[in-house]
Amino acid sequence: MRNRAHVAGWLLACGLGALNPATAQTPTNGPTKEQLANDNNLFLSLAKKVLKWEEPADPVRIVGPIYFVGTKGLGAFLFTTSEGHILMNTGMPSSGPMIVESIRKLGFKPEDLKLMINGHAHIDHAGAFAYLKQQFGAQLAVMKDDVVAMESGDRDDFKYANDFVYPAVKVDRVLRDGDTVKMGDVLLSAYHTPGHTRGATTWVANIVVEGRAYVVAFPDGAGFNPGYRVAKNPSYPGITDDYRRTHHALEMMKPDIWLAQHNEYYDFEGKRQRAQTEGVKAWMDPEGYRRWVAEKKRAFEDEVDEELGVTKGAPN
Repeated sequence: MRNRAHVAGWLLACGLGALNPATAQTPTNGPTKEQLANDNNLFLSLAKKVLKWEEPADPVRIVGPIYFVGTKGLGAFLFTTSEGHILMNTGMPSSGPMIVESIRKLGFKPEDLKLMINGHAHIDHAGAFAYLKQQFGAQLAVMKDDVVAMESGDRDDFKYANDFVYPAVKVDRVLRDGDTVKMGDVLLSAYHTPGHTRGATTWVANIVVEGRAYVVAFPDGAGFNPGYRVAKNPSYPGITDDYRRTHHALEMMKPDIWLAQHNEYYDFEGKRQRAQTEGVKAWMDPEGYRRWVAEKKRAFEDEVDEELGVTKGAPN
């Protein structure tokens, strides 16, 4: 693509990163905000290419039983236990074999996958659950408000209609806010943080490694994509309040380490490079988490103002 850097910046600014879509500059020769909002397939095709959603990445240990097994652009995570393994997220439908290969590279058996969980039901995070379930028989646990989306392959989505469908997958356990999943020594708590989807879920793991306790968070639900309507003629009833409750819930969390479904959110590449010499310390980033939540909240409120026609800096 001739103007790759500009397109990447605009995609990030429009909700795939931590910038502010309401104030972003339109890049030269790149797609406009309106084009990305109105053309779902343009948005997806550019995001896949520019943000490297379908490019394989080497797996890496984060801390204790938590490993990254995603692609260059998308975060998928493996939790290993003596009783079997838990997988959080996949990627696009093409990511199934890549995740399997990453698990094998780490020295684990994908056949030991017992449970799969997710952050939210979109093609770039849930696209390969059906493949992995078919291959290994792992059960799937999903927040109640995303069950219909997962079991339909995201048909009739409030923004993407049937443009971003993926192989449907049966949900084996329906989760509610505050539910936990446990396997071996790994305990994960699921918090309903809707907005990005109705059932977006933030997961929190409390682990102890060599006598030190870590709170590891996987925040979800806070961002919006081009074309979301969050205030005026809302994309779904209650979306405004959902986002505000989610931002407040995320503000209350105090993780030592945070990881996410999009790798640019938490500077995956930078941290993995530093981890080669710094170890777990490289992944410790409570300030980065607070900054990310604040940026998501500010972007949302700016979008609300834009939709409602609020003029910035207007005299009293």
